[in-house]
Amino acid sequence: MQFLAGLGHTMLGVDRNAEALKTAAQWGETLLADIENAAWPLDGRTFKAVVVTNYLWRELFPQILNSLAEGGVLIYETFSQGNAAFGKPSRPEFLLQPGELLERCRGLRIVAFEEGFIPSPNRLIQRLVAIRLPSDVEPAALSRILVSP
Repeated sequence: MQFLAGLGHTMLGVDRNAEALKTAAQWGETLLADIENAAWPLDGRTFKAVVVTNYLWRELFPQILNSLAEGGVLIYETFSQGNAAFGKPSRPEFLLQPGELLERCRGLRIVAFEEGFIPSPNRLIQRLVAIRLPSDVEPAALSRILVSP
């Protein structure tokens, strides 16, 4: 949140950890919510960007993707299979299978995808940047969408 707020973006941070949200509140709005065990707190809301880091709860992919507005950007990075060799998370339910992030984001325009080893600290990850194309976009306009400021 700090980085994007510093660029002038309006932020909303969601977490079940009240202490983490106390820190995050200096950079934007916060919402205390247990999104794994309670109702999705953002029904009906869409965002120009959704950023997910170091988090995987597969059952929430539809809600996360539905929160992305037309023309909005998804930035997602989390741990992948094999990360147990470096520590936590190590349980398979918290590790993406090879290519899984690409598969789960089918229907979005993939702008960038990486899968592999990242040092300092050592970890295995998948990361993706994707756009939900507006329903009325024409192929000729796609290049303007991908490079506009």
